[in-house]
Order: sequence, then structure tokens, then C-alpha cells
Amino acid sequence: MQLFVVLMIRLFLKKGDKFVKYNVAIIGAGLIGKKRAKALCSQKNCTLVAVADINKAAACDLAQEFEGKAYFRWEDVVSRDDIDIVIVSTSNNFLAPVSIAALNSKKHVLCEKPLGRNSNESYKIVQAAEKNKCFLKTGFNHRHHSAIWQAKQLASAGEIGLLHYIRCIYGHGGRPGYEKEWRASKKICGGGEMLDQGVHVVDLFRWFMGDFSFAFGYTPTYVWPMQVEDNAFVLFKDKKGKIGLMQTSWTQWKNRFNFEVYGEKGYLIVNGLGGSYGKETLILGKRNKHAGPPDEKVFEFEGKDISWRLEWEEFIKAIQEKREPLGNGKDGYQALRMIEAAYRSSKSGKVIKI
Repeated sequence: MQLFVVLMIRLFLKKGDKFVKYNVAIIGAGLIGKKRAKALCSQKNCTLVAVADINKAAACDLAQEFEGKAYFRWEDVVSRDDIDIVIVSTSNNFLAPVSIAALNSKKHVLCEKPLGRNSNESYKIVQAAEKNKCFLKTGFNHRHHSAIWQAKQLASAGEIGLLHYIRCIYGHGGRPGYEKEWRASKKICGGGEMLDQGVHVVDLFRWFMGDFSFAFGYTPTYVWPMQVEDNAFVLFKDKKGKIGLMQTSWTQWKNRFNFEVYGEKGYLIVNGLGGSYGKETLILGKRNKHAGPPDEKVFEFEGKDISWRLEWEEFIKAIQEKREPLGNGKDGYQALRMIEAAYRSSKSGKVIKI
């Protein structure tokens, strides 16, 4: 009887996707790698087995914390046969080579935004995923912030009617010596603030309103002597006249996130991302058709940032259900196409077709 039970359990574990175990590796043991480690280890069916970083101390510390093995060459990790998923949380110049190698080794990949330094690199990553029939996700954790997620549900449910325009201000104040950090290197990153925080914004624009067709942008460098922009001001438009207006800044001086969606029946306003960006709040405003102030309902979201955990859970669920994850490789590629159009517009002073 006991043998029968054991066999039935093993059969169930084999067929029941939610009980499948996943061995995970992280390439890049910096701040984001640490966040990813905590998120994946909150899932009982995920184990961090390997961490790789050229910074040996960082690799050892993160591996030891989660009882994995430290490596100093990423090539030694992606070739391991026992790894199912690779998280790529390196600087931008390594996102494409590491992701492509992992996909060619038949690993599923979560690659941090912006999925490469340019759309050409991201397209090659997407191609590798398709060729190897592996799942590819872009690290767009902002979709999973509680206030943004609820705003999307309300918008999709028609609470504010047909959407007309969307706008976002997102920024922080860079540190002294910011021009010497890796984010200030065009060779390493491919771009500045628009590629850093702006890629999250354009992804949210697409998630809420679909694809845009035109971009008009200005990408100045106001403060630091560096090759990339410290500010970006961009207007996106679709063929029907819907608008996305974005400002991202490294000279915001105080961390700020403000995301607004307006429709025929009202609006949705998200403020804050938790932590130094302030408590997440969502305002649902309903237009008063007889004039006067709108009716407003305020939602507040206390507690820690859970977007990393929720994003990871969604990715694992997508793998189990054999479907594209939310914020997939193609979403990362399309976001980069929008940003590149804005860069070309800034350089030419003209409206650019995406």
C-alpha cells in the first residue's frame, strides 16, 4: 500500500506543474541580483544553485546566503546541465551575450531591462528564445507594483472609459561622481536616463494603451559631464491621436514617481513606488458630467515592495502553463524601439516614426 502511495505521489509530482522543481542561476550579484534571489527563494519550488559575478566577494556573499555555489565566470554557469532558469542581472553590455548563451543552452531566461543596449541586441535575444523554444521574460517589475497593477485592472474593466492620454514623471537625484559610474558610460549602457528608468515608463505606456507610432523627444545632459543624457522629455503618439507624455530625470533631486491615465469617464493617478519614492497610492477619479469636482476614491498600499516576488511568481506560472510571460522578450524589444525613435528624434529635431 505504501509503495502504491509513493508511486502515485511521484506520478502526480511529474504531471502536476506546480510541484515541478526549478534550479535557478543568477548572473550578476549586485543590488538587483540580490532582489531576484530573495524573490525566487520565496517560491518553494525554486532553488538558487549558482551565482556568478566578476566581483568574487559579491558572488560568494550571495551564494553563501542562499546556499548556492559561487562562480566568477558566467560561461561556467550557463553550461551546467542541471540549471533550468537563468536570471541575467548584469550591466547592460552583458545582457545580450549572457542571455543568448543561456537560451542556446536550453535555459529559460529572465533578463533585466532594458534587454540589451539597443533593439538589435534585444532582437537577437528574442530570436534565440524562439529558436530554442525557451521562455524569455524582460525584467519589468513595475507592472507588478500594487498601485500600478490595480490601475491596470480598473482601466481594462472600463472604469474610466476609452483611454485618451497617459503621462509619467519618474526620476531621482544622481550621486556626486555619477559621471564616473557605469550608468554614465554609453559603451556599457547604450544610453542614459531614458534607457535606465524610461524603459519602465514606455513599457507601462504600451501595457495600458498598446503600440505607439510616432516619437518626438529631447534628451539633454544638464549636470554631469558624460556621454549620455541625464534627462529625457518625450511625446509618443499613436495613429488615432492618443498620447503618451514622459519625463525621466537624474536631476529630479528628490525621488519621484507619478503615473497618470486619463479617459473619457475619469482618471487614474499612481503616486510613489514605496521606499524612498513614497507610499504607493492610487486615485480613481470619476468625471462629473454636470461640472464640478470629480468623485475620487483613494487606495493606499502599505508595506514593502512585493513587485519582485509577484513578477517571479508570474514567470514561473507562465513556464508551467507553457504561455508567454507578462512582460516578455517582445515587450522588451518594442520598448527599445520606442526609446531609439526618441533618441533619433532628439538628434534630428524631427518627429520619428517608430
